[in-house]
Amino acid sequence: MVAIADPDEAGRSKAAARAKPVRQYADFQTMLNREKPDLVCVAPRWTDEHFTMIKAALDSGAHVFTEKPFAQTLADADALLDLAKKAGRKIAVAHQMRLAPGILFLKSALERGIIGDLVEIRAFGKQDNRAGAEDMLVLGVHLFDLMRFFAGDAQWCFAEVREKGHEITKADAHKATEGIGLIAGNEVYATYGFANGVRGSFTSSARLRQTTGPWGLELVGTKGVVRILADVFPRLLILKPGALVNNSRSDHWQAIDGDPTVNATTAERDFVPANRRVLDDWLNAIEQGREPICNAVAATKAIEMVMAVYQSALSHSRVEIPLATRTHPLA
Repeated sequence: MVAIADPDEAGRSKAAARAKPVRQYADFQTMLNREKPDLVCVAPRWTDEHFTMIKAALDSGAHVFTEKPFAQTLADADALLDLAKKAGRKIAVAHQMRLAPGILFLKSALERGIIGDLVEIRAFGKQDNRAGAEDMLVLGVHLFDLMRFFAGDAQWCFAEVREKGHEITKADAHKATEGIGLIAGNEVYATYGFANGVRGSFTSSARLRQTTGPWGLELVGTKGVVRILADVFPRLLILKPGALVNNSRSDHWQAIDGDPTVNATTAERDFVPANRRVLDDWLNAIEQGREPICNAVAATKAIEMVMAVYQSALSHSRVEIPLATRTHPLA
């Protein structure tokens, strides 16, 4: 252990007793500037210091691997993207599902026409005690990232956000239970438009938890439907239509032929290999001079889909994406 930093002296002393670092610092900016690491991981899932931490890492000359959500506002995300570009540094964001074996398999299967032409993507949040806005920001960015992976950039958004039965206003803005910035609404209903006439939706409401099932995505095509059961190691199901009998049909969900997730071991389903896939691609991207697959531009666009919901809900109108206003709509 080369060095640790902690502004709390008592906490720093305890950490030093455990880790026995060569050097100690009272703040991480000083540590980064003096130690000059090549790689920095920004691990907190709370975003209140993401901008400060990522900027300090980039300023010190490091490449960055960061937890999601990438930033609290689009303005902060834009500034970090600009700084990374000028410094020639690569930022990877922990959207692990994009590199999961099942997702890569499904991407190829969709290109082969497994469900025909893609028409609609339905996304459902976990809809637990964080249902609504917090669900949309904490877990929704994973789903928005996958929606873009399958359908390309969102072009517009129209949304309704409700707080205890009424449509939100800026007066409903409040801090989330964790340090992830301003949120509003315990029910979110959003519609997106993508290229080629593809429509997308995101729903998060605790009232629907029992009927919508596990959080994830449904991809609806002209010849079939695929459901992604979201997780760090997503599972896939395809809806197979049954025979038409007396004007009714019995459909059932089943595994997709060739799906590599079916026989995966418990170890393969863990966070460690999921994060390693993102990490390995990040390191390869640095060596090859390309952007990581789970890059900060994609992460920014996922956050933009969140901010578009608020802009639309507050204005009661459809908003075009990219958003012209880059500050937080609730601020």
